[in-house]
Amino acid sequence: MRRYVMRGPVSLLAAMVIPLALSAMLLPLRGHLANTNVALLLVVAVVAVAAVGHRAAGAVAALSAAAWFDFFFTRPYERFTISNSSDITTAVLLLAVGLAVSQLAARARHFEVVAVTDAGYLARIHEAAVMARSRPAPAVVDHVRAELVDLLSLRGCRFEHGVLLGHPPRLEHDGSIVVGRRQWATDELGMPADEVELRVFAHGRYVGRFMLDAVPGSKPGRQALLVAVTLADQAGAALESSTRPAKAA
Repeated sequence: MRRYVMRGPVSLLAAMVIPLALSAMLLPLRGHLANTNVALLLVVAVVAVAAVGHRAAGAVAALSAAAWFDFFFTRPYERFTISNSSDITTAVLLLAVGLAVSQLAARARHFEVVAVTDAGYLARIHEAAVMARSRPAPAVVDHVRAELVDLLSLRGCRFEHGVLLGHPPRLEHDGSIVVGRRQWATDELGMPADEVELRVFAHGRYVGRFMLDAVPGSKPGRQALLVAVTLADQAGAALESSTRPAKAA
């Protein structure tokens, strides 16, 4: 089964809405369902969001779940206060467990993406990851651009900062290519004739995209496409670091 990763505002909206929707569904059972069981069900919602979103979405879902648990299921009801010490413990554990499982889900998804067996692929990923932590963002972006050209045998590749123009074919986070609203059969048809965008995110926020000028009909393997996505993630990590405020001495 193919997996799609929600990014940006969509995942954050889901992170806020899904725990609220589940709380509303469980509200008629208030007084009949133990609060610990309610908390466990809300943790399931957090896991679901983290599994298809990103790390920030999982954290927001955990905060949302804890807040609505407090609001709907602890006395006094419909207030963000808790009078029962056991409910305080449950709420704190809900938040802590929710944050923990969201991090684990994000890590599991990351390792699934980079679970490649080719030593050359792993070397590319490792080199980009090291550069993302030690080199300026422009140098990392240029390195990743060159790696993408070599990895996918592209005719060319460029990086566009913060631009979303038109609706070109898109390389998704799971290694598939989407043209319009339909998935492109890369294994059968090869790469699309038009440029393919590979979006770059920094902490869940869109920051730019690589535009891949592929040889029409070329057929890079699924692992190569997944490695391309992972390399773009390293560019995003470098761009995130470059925009992070410096700590005071």
